Amino acid sequence: MSEMITADLVDLDLSADTREAAARALAERMLARGRVTDLDGFLADVAAREARMPTGLDGGIGIPHCRSAHVTEPTLAFGRSTAGIDFGAADGPADLIFLIAAPAGADEAHLTILSSLARQLMDAEFTSALRAVTDAGAAAALIRGEEGAEGGAAGAEAGAEAGVPDARPGVAHAEAGGEAGAEVGADAGGGSGGGSGAGAGADGAARPFRIVAVTSCPTGIAHTYMAAESLENAGREAGVEVVVETQGSAGFTRLDPAVIAAADGVILAHDVPVREKERFAGKPTVDTGVKAGISRPAELIAEVREKAARGEATAPAAGTPVDRAGAPGEGYGTRLRTWLMSGVSYMVPFVAAGGLLIALGFAIGGYTVNKAPSVMDHFVWTEADSWGALLFQIGGVAFGFLVPVLAGYIAYGMADRPGLVPGFVGGAIALTVNAGFLGGLAAGLLAGGVVMAIGRAPIPAALRGIMPVVVIPLVSSAVVGFLMFVVIGKPIASAQKGMTDWLNGLGGANAVLLGALLGMMMCFDLGGPVNKVAYAFATAGIAVADPSDSAMKIMAAVMAAGMVPPLAMALATTVRGGLFTRTERENGKAAWVLGISFISEGAIPFAAADPLRVIPSSMLGGAVTGALSMAFGATLRAPHGGIFVVPLIGNPFLYLVALAAGVCVSAASVIVLKGLRRQGAQDAEGDPETSGASAAVPKESVTA
Repeated sequence: MSEMITADLVDLDLSADTREAAARALAERMLARGRVTDLDGFLADVAAREARMPTGLDGGIGIPHCRSAHVTEPTLAFGRSTAGIDFGAADGPADLIFLIAAPAGADEAHLTILSSLARQLMDAEFTSALRAVTDAGAAAALIRGEEGAEGGAAGAEAGAEAGVPDARPGVAHAEAGGEAGAEVGADAGGGSGGGSGAGAGADGAARPFRIVAVTSCPTGIAHTYMAAESLENAGREAGVEVVVETQGSAGFTRLDPAVIAAADGVILAHDVPVREKERFAGKPTVDTGVKAGISRPAELIAEVREKAARGEATAPAAGTPVDRAGAPGEGYGTRLRTWLMSGVSYMVPFVAAGGLLIALGFAIGGYTVNKAPSVMDHFVWTEADSWGALLFQIGGVAFGFLVPVLAGYIAYGMADRPGLVPGFVGGAIALTVNAGFLGGLAAGLLAGGVVMAIGRAPIPAALRGIMPVVVIPLVSSAVVGFLMFVVIGKPIASAQKGMTDWLNGLGGANAVLLGALLGMMMCFDLGGPVNKVAYAFATAGIAVADPSDSAMKIMAAVMAAGMVPPLAMALATTVRGGLFTRTERENGKAAWVLGISFISEGAIPFAAADPLRVIPSSMLGGAVTGALSMAFGATLRAPHGGIFVVPLIGNPFLYLVALAAGVCVSAASVIVLKGLRRQGAQDAEGDPETSGASAAVPKESVTA
């Protein structure tokens, strides 16, 4: 902190009358000390940050701040204005102005210091001292934390003697006593929420209401930590435990899962997406902006307590693969699968959009549309062939992104944003050397690994500001490019060609076995990693202008098998509804639509409730459909669409026969298995009813 702010970065008589002038005056002090390399460039970054959200806070505080490539090291400048400057706060102009400048690649240690300052700004004694100080050096020392510790300790001791919660975040002061705790609970809550707080204090040993919170702002420097401090202070005043996870520029330390599990409510105060948001699903949640966490924390706490009293809870939500990457305690195999699924998940929308455009192009322009000239050279508005060629060529461009996107987002899953550039570059090289899908996988893993290795290297302070925008992209792209062009590109391309030749030579029993295997994979985890691997394998084969006949057969088998689980569950709930709960029968109605649309996830509610019967039954039906589709020689150029792209399928009648056969096999299997389970339960209970009579009377209590 001693290097972050010094006396010559303090202006106790700031004469500026606008936020732009104030930022310039303080930035000029940074420029004079060599902390800023380009004044106008830095001020443009400050203005861009201010445009996203005003940085004025209630209490006369302005905190313009940004991360910028024009900053050499984390720096703080302070100005005190007599007239006041409008920074957009609701209560009027600010007289205490803090300009926070962080390099684009600011390290965790300095950002932790910046977060400490942000928390100090929520302390009235600290801001009062800054308004009273008369010497620039003393002001700098006060901001560095070299003064005021004695006053803070005295305040904590006085609070303990008064019987208020302990100064540590989220821990009730044990000596507060039953009566004082009851008063805090009654005052803080209302209705059942207040009663719960009162009860917690009344017996001393019972726990108070518990809240976990996440705070984050676009730059992750100031508002993030101010909101955290404000929520913790409000929690102490209300007799509520509040534990906050700050998702700032320095990354974030995940809350202990046990703390989340024990929480009674959740507050999300954020202006950027909350990472790993799914951890908080199923709990009463208040979701708001980060400034609300600073300006009205008591209201947020009261709101989440009211939701808890009403029994409100958020629905389970899945985070993105990148969000879930690298959780503590995960083994390498688990992390590798997460990284790969990250790339596949981001690739799938390109597959769907590009593939369906190509399919529409064939449907409108015929199977020779791939031979049409560029629509830039020849396009006739009144000709169907021209429109078909246009759709086909747009789809081809979208398909051209598949491998680079796959590689780029595998690297992103491993190394966050710095992995994107070398990942995309490596993926593009994989296409150039004809290494295809396998080359994209290798390029993504290489790019992520190289960026992670660079991140572990000791970096001089002078280079930190240009690391993420110059050094990391330059070095990692060069290394990945060298490896892909010179070292591993050719071997992977040879392997890819060998696999293609093998697929083109498949026939008879081998093709049927491959169809059965892919069908089982599609039905194993219903949209999970195994399903995605089979789907990616199929779509990679048709992601060319002129896919082989074998590749189109594989695509047809994969899509047909993926439709089986939801359709089979829908059929089973229709034929033998008594074997399913009322909720499952309702899900069965929706599963018809999901199934014909090739959305395998439609069967997830059934698999979650009874995995030992639903998953094997689905895999059996998927194997039948995949094998029959390959045996019938059905082909498909579209990677998605379900029943709606049947006109684009080769041998459509036999394709539908294969689909129907798998659905019937799967439905029959799950009915038999569930019937055996019910009969076994009846025998164990001595139930005299026959299985037929039993089936006629729905039993909502049937479980796995």
